[in-house]
Amino acid sequence: MTNNKQQTPVEWLIEQFYNNEGMLTTKKLLKAKEMEKEQIENAWYDGYLYEGRMPDHECVADTYYKKTYGDDKQ
Repeated sequence: MTNNKQQTPVEWLIEQFYNNEGMLTTKKLLKAKEMEKEQIENAWYDGYLYEGRMPDHECVADTYYKKTYGDDKQ
């Protein structure tokens, strides 16, 4: 990916699917789940650091997502 944004596990899995001619393995599915777990943990930790400083949690989550993964509307 470009512009220093992370891939979501779904984006990574789709990329794997197309790069391997429609083949997905259990190993790749498990990798996507591990990526998702790590990203959830990172999001929680980042939110914990800002607790109390930003009262609008919905806004914080949206801002975090856009900063981390971009604002692509597909």
